[in-house]
Amino acid sequence: MNIVLTTIFVVAAIMSVSTASRVLELSDRFLEIKKEGHWLLMFYAPWCAHCKRLEPVWAHVAQSLYHTNIRVGKVDCTKYTTVANTLAISGYPTIMFLKGDEKDFVFRGDRTKDEIVHFALRVHGPPVQQITRHESLDNLKSMKRIFFVYVGEFEGPLWEHFYDVAERFQPYSYFYAAAHDLTKKHLAIDVLPAVFVYKEESHYLYDGDHDPKLLNNSLTEWVNAERFATFVKVTKGNFHQYLQTNKYLVLAVVEENKLEEIPEHHAIFRDTIKSVIMNHRDKFHRWFQFGWVATPDLANSIAMSDIPTPYLIVVNSSTNHHHIPDDEPHTLSEDAIHDFLHSILNDTAPVYGGNSLPVKIYRTYFNARTSLGEMWRGNPVLTTVLFGLPMGFLSLICYSIFCSDIMDADEEEEVPTGEEYLHEKKE
Repeated sequence: MNIVLTTIFVVAAIMSVSTASRVLELSDRFLEIKKEGHWLLMFYAPWCAHCKRLEPVWAHVAQSLYHTNIRVGKVDCTKYTTVANTLAISGYPTIMFLKGDEKDFVFRGDRTKDEIVHFALRVHGPPVQQITRHESLDNLKSMKRIFFVYVGEFEGPLWEHFYDVAERFQPYSYFYAAAHDLTKKHLAIDVLPAVFVYKEESHYLYDGDHDPKLLNNSLTEWVNAERFATFVKVTKGNFHQYLQTNKYLVLAVVEENKLEEIPEHHAIFRDTIKSVIMNHRDKFHRWFQFGWVATPDLANSIAMSDIPTPYLIVVNSSTNHHHIPDDEPHTLSEDAIHDFLHSILNDTAPVYGGNSLPVKIYRTYFNARTSLGEMWRGNPVLTTVLFGLPMGFLSLICYSIFCSDIMDADEEEEVPTGEEYLHEKKE
């Protein structure tokens, strides 16, 4: 009883709860109770603009997780440097889930409430959760999540590799295990053990290599490819996750306003791209991940130019090359897109970009120019101050270095004239 009371008093001493949210303000003394319970933490700096944008989202995350045993907090790394150094925080904001003596998880997805909450719920439990009741699988399907299920006895190579893959992908996907009797009414499985993924109201069986020597790589690649929806919304926050599929990333580029509305002709274009993968999933899903972006900024960075919208761009996630169709976007039919994708697989489509040094240099220049332009449009006065003052000081330094000798030389070589000259002669 004394131990419990002591822990409560320690927690109360090092934490304060904001009256406006459920977020716990933590100090350096958090390290004393770090291993007690599960913690979802945001490490931030007060001057960081990204951190300020995350603040209201973080309050909603804390509210969503309030009735779980996950405690949501934040640490000011400029004030409490011991925590930041101990946990090796190198950027702001950093979102991390701490599980006592177990492995710590760093969140690398899109910073939205739903994404962060799902991340916390996934890593909160074991890598593979067991389904023990018929209604449990029905409830999971009603949530419209993407999840993977192992079916069979909990032994053997497939089970061992499934558990290993689940440990690696736990921050990104849900993994379950069930007896065959519980899955019969949902999916007909002829050979056990088996693995399937449930997504978009359909079941897809793992049909890869079952050779123990090849199983790990084969299962890993399959899970990595199937953990995303067939047609996804791509943002700067999750873009790198889709690149890890090692597929071609097919992006429909449209423009969305603050109310998440897009023009009708943009919506038609996006739906045309979507129909290709939905109608030809068996043909293209292995090679292509389809999606759309709600702003041209990401596509501009890929193409290294200001592209019009709507637009279609295909990114090779392995080489960073990209492909664009010759036809105008508004003329692209489903058949034309179908042929364009085939030309990419056949290596007959024009290739742009890549990872060569000149391309990297130009991409850096383009991104810097774009960022500077956005700063100028957003706040021209601040941009002038930020870049004008350093340039002014640099100009003064250069002037003093290169012009001081000339000025000194002029003073030394000044020749006396008139009365001053005669006076010197008399002396």
